[in-house]
Amino acid sequence: MPNLPAFGEALMAFVFYYPLFMAYLWMAGAIYYWFHYERKSGKPGDLPDLGDYPTVAVIVPCHNEEAQVVETIECLMTSKYPNLEVLAVDDGSTDGTADALRGLAERFPALRVIHLAHNQGKAAALNTAAMMTGAEFLVCIDGDALLDPSALHWLIWHFRSPRVGAVTGNPRVRTRSTLLGRLQVGEFSSTVGLIKRAQRTYGRVFTVSGVVSAFRRSALHEVGYWSTDMLTEDVDVSWKLQTHHWDVRFEPNALCWILMPETFRGLWKQRLRWATGGMQVLLRNWRGLQAWKMRRMWPVFTEYIVSALWGYAMMGVILMWLFGTVLGMPVPISVPSLLPGWTGVVVGTTCLLQVATGMMLDSRVEKGLLKYYFWMIWYPLAFWLINVFTTVVSVPRALSRSSGERARWKSPDRGLLPDR
Repeated sequence: MPNLPAFGEALMAFVFYYPLFMAYLWMAGAIYYWFHYERKSGKPGDLPDLGDYPTVAVIVPCHNEEAQVVETIECLMTSKYPNLEVLAVDDGSTDGTADALRGLAERFPALRVIHLAHNQGKAAALNTAAMMTGAEFLVCIDGDALLDPSALHWLIWHFRSPRVGAVTGNPRVRTRSTLLGRLQVGEFSSTVGLIKRAQRTYGRVFTVSGVVSAFRRSALHEVGYWSTDMLTEDVDVSWKLQTHHWDVRFEPNALCWILMPETFRGLWKQRLRWATGGMQVLLRNWRGLQAWKMRRMWPVFTEYIVSALWGYAMMGVILMWLFGTVLGMPVPISVPSLLPGWTGVVVGTTCLLQVATGMMLDSRVEKGLLKYYFWMIWYPLAFWLINVFTTVVSVPRALSRSSGERARWKSPDRGLLPDR
């Protein structure tokens, strides 16, 4: 028989100490990155001197983006990069996206529009556009994203190194009218920006941001471009590049303004897709990662696996509390309350410190971030619970998903409430 008291103590210790350990690891790594790479790199409005300006193809895959794509393309056309072409792919849209793109093509000679008759999925749209341009450098943004005019300079600047296969930009949330929107402003600083800085410090990046990323064509060609059967094609292509020993970098100055869900339903669907897609990538790659030559991938692999285990452990604690409340549990493994005691205060304080660190690092690229800081007291309750439940649901979903099954578009929550 297992030692129940010891098991209960170990479970509670893991649930408590793991987020503390990771928070301080991420903060330390991000601060090191800032001092080592970022501190003297300039600001987003500055333009690094590239010397040579090769043609850059910006690919904009679109599915039912009628309401957003005009603003996206108009913003792209204000880019300061001198040698630019834009390929917009209408992937079987059922709204007015095709007509909007035709109108834009008449206004902007640099825009080429590709129409796919049926919904093939984002990866297929990206692959199609990549085959229709001769540019060596491809920048991919979503059909509702607004790319900063100087972002292309900062992305292409990294490709001076022949080892660089991809560069991920810095997505910034622009839907801030609700509590969920404001929480995501802090989340993107404390997780997306902070963690990418930390991961660059200790080796590999878990994923480029699908909403804004740049690629070297020769690197994509070597790994077979984007996989059409993965729910998160951005995670998959990041791992394919890095397991083929290409470098993937993060550029904080390459800003891209994005829409995020402002409803719990939209947020749940988005995060469940992210979690399922991430687990798909791990299931596909874990055998190959055992080789010594893949050792630089071990930190991000371990981080994701242990984070998934933490989600299940946290769910176990919740279930123990529920069973104990309804049926009663042995005292050594009972959870008397989910309300935070001193442990909750420590975790909550650390979470707020992590958010503050992320916002301070990002304040160089976006002013006024700290006014959202005091909303972040709700972050652990709202987003940790969502992460726990999406993790628990995503593992069986990833295991049950058929290999080779096409990942097609579903019209997402674009972050706008119905009455707006």
